[in-house]
Amino acid sequence: MTETTTKASRVADWVRERRRLVGWTALISVIAVVVVVLVARWLRGTPGGADFIETYPGIVEPPAGTPVGIPAWLGWQHFLNSFFLLLIVRTGFQLRSKQRPPGFFTRDNTRWPRTKRAPRRLGIFLWFHLWLDALWVLNGVVYVVLLFATGQWLRIVPTDWAVVPNAISAALQYASLDWPTENSWVVYNSLQQLAYFAIVFIASPLAILTGLRLSSVWPPEGALVRAFPEKLARRVHYPTMIFFLAFVFVHVVLVLTTGAVRKLNQMYTARDTDDWLGFAVFAASVVVMAVAWVLAKPPLLKRIAAKGGTVRG
Repeated sequence: MTETTTKASRVADWVRERRRLVGWTALISVIAVVVVVLVARWLRGTPGGADFIETYPGIVEPPAGTPVGIPAWLGWQHFLNSFFLLLIVRTGFQLRSKQRPPGFFTRDNTRWPRTKRAPRRLGIFLWFHLWLDALWVLNGVVYVVLLFATGQWLRIVPTDWAVVPNAISAALQYASLDWPTENSWVVYNSLQQLAYFAIVFIASPLAILTGLRLSSVWPPEGALVRAFPEKLARRVHYPTMIFFLAFVFVHVVLVLTTGAVRKLNQMYTARDTDDWLGFAVFAASVVVMAVAWVLAKPPLLKRIAAKGGTVRG
């Protein structure tokens, strides 16, 4: 058996294993969803469950001075976040597949600031992943600065412990398929607020920190290496990506099933209206992301990477 045949066999085995895993995951997920819905509906039907939802309807009144509405810059941030995350997740799965990269990039030290270490050779997918990470972080920094500069942080940062029981109430209402009444143009429900807070201030910093640890930026030896082992970073980085995927899935489902036309206008055109402009902008953004997905193939990536170094393979 030749080496090429052996590699092809390993890849085929990996694909079959992944398909089997996806199948079992889908089946278990469907069963889990059915069970959760039935339990939630039963709980809502009990006197205690009904009283709990009446006491905690799922929304905490925002603090005085909280801005109403979603500004235009937040719509742009939403698109850029989606765009970068889509490609980051794609390259992340490519890296986890353990397949040999179709090319390798080495930085040109005559065109970039010199360092004491020799340039590190990167697989083309890792090179693209790191650049996407850098752009996503830059976008995130701009977002956080604007968030606090405009007071929008009051919409996603909890300021009252009542957010906890109200979030549980909102979760119970969603799970029972009798969803809470809300107007996200004015205030997010407590579950949304906690989810957005977790994404912005917990999951994103974790993704950045662990990504830095796994990148060539992190020192190869010294106290930082001992303080934060690479193995630990890998164990945290991948589940963080799965958390992002789960959030995006639930977010998209809820947007499309709770008044999609109005929600898309709020998110993409900064208007609380029922016309179809927001849907058109959303559709255009999906086309842009689809085109980027198709174009982000090794031939184009190699040509772009070659502008900053040497690409072989």
